[in-house]
Amino acid sequence: MEYLTTSEAAEYLRLGERKLYELVTVGAIPCSKVTGKWLFPRHELDLWVLAGLARPPGMAPADPPPIVGGSQDDLLEWSLRESGSALASLNEGTTRGVDRLLRGEVMATAIHFHGAEVSGNDGTDPNVATVRAMSGLHDAVLVGMVRREQGLLVAPGNPKKLQSLRDVRTSGAKIAVRQAGAGAQLLLEELLTRIGASLKDFRHLEPPCLTGPDLAAAIRACRADCGVATRAAARSAGLDFVPLLWEDFDLLMRQRSFFRPAMQALIGFLASERMKQRAAELSGYDTAPAGQIRFAA
Repeated sequence: MEYLTTSEAAEYLRLGERKLYELVTVGAIPCSKVTGKWLFPRHELDLWVLAGLARPPGMAPADPPPIVGGSQDDLLEWSLRESGSALASLNEGTTRGVDRLLRGEVMATAIHFHGAEVSGNDGTDPNVATVRAMSGLHDAVLVGMVRREQGLLVAPGNPKKLQSLRDVRTSGAKIAVRQAGAGAQLLLEELLTRIGASLKDFRHLEPPCLTGPDLAAAIRACRADCGVATRAAARSAGLDFVPLLWEDFDLLMRQRSFFRPAMQALIGFLASERMKQRAAELSGYDTAPAGQIRFAA
């Protein structure tokens, strides 16, 4: 790491030495005192300047943290570990993950959108249609992860004999729900719309479950009778599963993040035989889209 003297740092930052000393005195600038002299790490000065950078709408920091936000998925979390990518995960749901991506707070986000307004009237699927419509993401890349099977999670043996959301409504069964903006909640709302219903017509668990495994745990603990999540979540929790549909589960990122070594390590791993084997073990996955670029702005 290169260190600058006081005069060098002042020239580098286009500041007077007196102003630089004022910043040092109040601890407002990165520096270190060695044998009575102040030294300034050039790299830390660059970060200090960038931290105060004013950005117009739609512009994100050049180097987002190595985090994959968005929806939770067992196969994705396993792949993050096994790929050696060193990427962390932050599971908050599809919509919040996109919000963080737009603010530059994550390197990529896992998404699965649903809804009549993006259901592909022109032949495109909801994920692609939604990403195309994002005004703040002019450099988007959508990488396929898998197709996943979504359905109703029910207790072992399906004691209430639930085969559809209509059965859930007529039986009075309590349904566990996800937080607003989660992909599974968007899916539930879309499916309810198709049968002319809304969540107010159902007995539902409060508060919402933050992830699929949380929802499965609520059913396992008999706090709810059912809920919408993946087949993999049902199998992991030892629950029965009533299939509803298959969906695209993708990774959304900016073009500059696509080429980062960490992201390339993950994307390369997605097409590996190990990932396909793990998907088969977890069940409810189709790995055909894994690692493919499904959309690029």
